[in-house]
Amino acid sequence: MVFLSQFRLEPIRYSVLEETESGSFVAHLTKDLGLGIGELAARSAGVVSDDDKQRLQLDRQTGDLLLREKLDREELCGPIEPCVLHFQVFLEMPVQFFQGELLIQDINDHSPVFPEREVLLKIPENSQPGTLFPLLIAEDLDVGSNGLQKYTISPNSHFHILTRNHSEGKKYPDLVQDKPLDREEQPEFSLTLVALDGGSPPRSGTVMVRILIMDINDNAPEFVHTPYGVQVLENSPLDSPIVRVLARDVDAGNFGKIEATDGGGLSGKGTVVIEVVDVNDNPPELIISSLTSSIPENAPETVVSIFRIRDRDSGENGKTICSIPDNLPFVLKPTLKNFYTLVTGRPLDRETRAEYNITITVTDLGTPRLKTQQSITVQVSDVNDNAATFTQTSYTLFVRENNSLALHIGSVSATDRDSGTNAQVTYLLLPPQDPHLPLASLVSINADNGHLFALMSLDYEALQAFEFRVGATDRGSPALSSKALVRVLVLDANDNSPFVLHPLQNGSAPCTELVPRAAEPGYLVTKVVAVEGDSGQNAWLSYQLLKATEPGVFGVWAHNGEVRTAGLLSERDAAKHRLVVLVKDNALPASPSLTIYLVVALALVSSLFLLSVLLFVAVRLCRRSRAASVGRCSVPEGPFPGHQVGVSGTETLSQSYQYEVCPTGDSGTGEFKFLKPIFPNLLVQDTVREVKENPNFRNSFVFS
Repeated sequence: MVFLSQFRLEPIRYSVLEETESGSFVAHLTKDLGLGIGELAARSAGVVSDDDKQRLQLDRQTGDLLLREKLDREELCGPIEPCVLHFQVFLEMPVQFFQGELLIQDINDHSPVFPEREVLLKIPENSQPGTLFPLLIAEDLDVGSNGLQKYTISPNSHFHILTRNHSEGKKYPDLVQDKPLDREEQPEFSLTLVALDGGSPPRSGTVMVRILIMDINDNAPEFVHTPYGVQVLENSPLDSPIVRVLARDVDAGNFGKIEATDGGGLSGKGTVVIEVVDVNDNPPELIISSLTSSIPENAPETVVSIFRIRDRDSGENGKTICSIPDNLPFVLKPTLKNFYTLVTGRPLDRETRAEYNITITVTDLGTPRLKTQQSITVQVSDVNDNAATFTQTSYTLFVRENNSLALHIGSVSATDRDSGTNAQVTYLLLPPQDPHLPLASLVSINADNGHLFALMSLDYEALQAFEFRVGATDRGSPALSSKALVRVLVLDANDNSPFVLHPLQNGSAPCTELVPRAAEPGYLVTKVVAVEGDSGQNAWLSYQLLKATEPGVFGVWAHNGEVRTAGLLSERDAAKHRLVVLVKDNALPASPSLTIYLVVALALVSSLFLLSVLLFVAVRLCRRSRAASVGRCSVPEGPFPGHQVGVSGTETLSQSYQYEVCPTGDSGTGEFKFLKPIFPNLLVQDTVREVKENPNFRNSFVFS
């Protein structure tokens, strides 16, 4: 009932004279239907007739209903009166139907016509006055007052015409005998029968009636069974027998042989009623009145098509069933006069399915059943209902400091499930949440592909990390967008040299420290304190005694910068020593080949260290075994391990010295005599050369 409320049950009625010129005005639908100006055009109004012939046309702009062609009432309706052309006016958005009836009024454009030009009537001479003789009837295609109204006959003294009305509405002429006949006096009459219609002026048709006066024949033939009723299947072949009629005449001889008219000229009348029985020989017809091939997604109930079903058969053969597949999101809704509306059953989603092929099947209920199928293709047009989505909710990018300008530091990517312009993505930087972050001067983004570029050279010591949001917006209307977080981590580069905090440096003057000569081995002379502006491994500092007045007297701990005495000081040692301590960071070489060299060097140093330990143990065991028997000092030959940080800061090298150890038995005291090292000069010269060539050795200092 809710759906049927969209239809106007009471039809709108108009009338027009037949044979009116095409293009003639019939009615103003906008006013009659109670619609607003321009609503017919906005709602795609249309007019269809029941016979599928476009006899009417609708001017959507003016709202006028016009004739598309001349209408011939006799062609459309034949003898049926009134002659009504049924039509429907349908509108979309929302769907509405209006029934209409156009009454086609008859004009007197046809004259009565007799089926024969001449009629021969034989009357026996003993016929009595008042006898009726049926004559041929005339046909007039017009109806009503313009149809056949009466018959007349040319003036004579023996006959007149009686016009009788049949139950079916037809008018029959009967010839009435007025006076006795005498064949010998007048054997033949020639009269003119005139059929007149009721038009103004009236039209007429004529037929010649020849009357022959025959000898006496007392009995007219009579049909045995009248009326005859018979059924005939449609599509029966030509000349197929339909019914056999039988007439009889009680007269004998020649006057008893008759075929509806006896040999004496008397005739009888019988009625044969033929009913044509329908055969299911017409498949259903599907006539599309309106079709929308593209439907926007997410729209509520939307009209796809308006169509009408017709089956030219009758009875069960003309009843139809209309259906579509069950697995589609569409619904068939029946309306009036076998009209159907195909609508969406639920909102469509283009991203799930972009096209539907709908097969409408119409089946009749005849035997055998006949069916008709019509396929409709519906495209689902895109609506901007999906925002561009980033492939990640957050991105982490790594950039080494001191980068070049306009360096491509990474990319973000977003996709949109829509299509066309709704899926075209534009990238942009969103305002930073930190108002102090100069984002516009740090990075830029390519609006088309999401590539990110550094606009300035980054300094790790000033900015270790920063984050910002990027947006992806599609080009739909309205535009939809999403955002993602981008975190940029600045990687440290070894671009800062170590800075010595203690001892304080004042130009070229060395720092002076006092050491008592009675200081024990390992006596803390001073501690070098340095800081590094870099981070990570680049900030790992190592300390190295680069140069000394007398090697072996003082040593520097590589990891904490403590300067300590290497042994007991003697009178033979100089009173003033000049030490140069090198402070360097622990940055790894950038070149892969240097890294390989470093690994090889570490392996060699480890092997040498292990060998030195084994030799040291062997020497100690040898000295103990000989001390009891020899009783004098022994001078071992060979390298002794000495710990010193290498020039690269990442390896340990061995430097060998020879010592003279002469303990005395009476005093219980001994002394160490420092001899010159085997390779000290070569080591110092190489170290100085590397300091000059390597900028990492800039931060060294001298103290005495």
